[in-house]
Amino acid sequence: MNNKPVYSAILLGGFVCIGLMALGYQISKGFIHIKSLDRTVTVKGLSEREVPADIAIWPITFQEAGNDLNGLFSSIQQKNALVVDYLQNLGVKTEEISVSPPGILDKQAAGYSGSDTFKFRYSGDSTITVYSENVVNIREAMNRLVELGKQGIAFARQGYQTQTEFIFTKLNDIKPEMIEEATKNAREVAEKFARDSNSTLGKIKRASQGQFSIGNRDNNTPYIKKVRVVSTIEYYLSD
Repeated sequence: MNNKPVYSAILLGGFVCIGLMALGYQISKGFIHIKSLDRTVTVKGLSEREVPADIAIWPITFQEAGNDLNGLFSSIQQKNALVVDYLQNLGVKTEEISVSPPGILDKQAAGYSGSDTFKFRYSGDSTITVYSENVVNIREAMNRLVELGKQGIAFARQGYQTQTEFIFTKLNDIKPEMIEEATKNAREVAEKFARDSNSTLGKIKRASQGQFSIGNRDNNTPYIKKVRVVSTIEYYLSD
């Protein structure tokens, strides 16, 4: 009886078994490797800066009242000139000052109830706006505005539409350093987590820079801004 075919079949079957075992081993290693890649840690890194505002927008509004319309306009023009001279004497440039047309209210024409009993038929307001990069000088001028009040100018209190704004426009100058700092802080947190969990910190899986926010440092110092950014970074971990 010829046993060669039997031996050949057994040999072939053995090779097939060995191959399947090897393939299974490689697949299992691959699964283990893929599973290890699923081990990650997500951390956040913060960077903050306090910076001075570099633009001041200062609306100066005053009010007038009278019964003679022409006289009211003349009074507003005279006081506009006083305010402009005051600003220029304090170093504010002419091109930084703009005068808006006055707003006049005729209480009688508007049908105000009891308008006949009002002492003044007309009331008007005028707004002079300063737009300047010399924030320090503008703050000094604001503190001395009371000097004009002594000359009979009734300045309106600052409201929503007449509030002084201080703006920081040089974000691009500090962006790279802040992003670098936030990323460094995030990595330090991730490295500590890896040490505490007896792991090794790997490469970055994904990263999100986050949005920059600019706000007042506090309500009393709107001319000092706080710039803030939070970076979110996910790192791989390995044993």
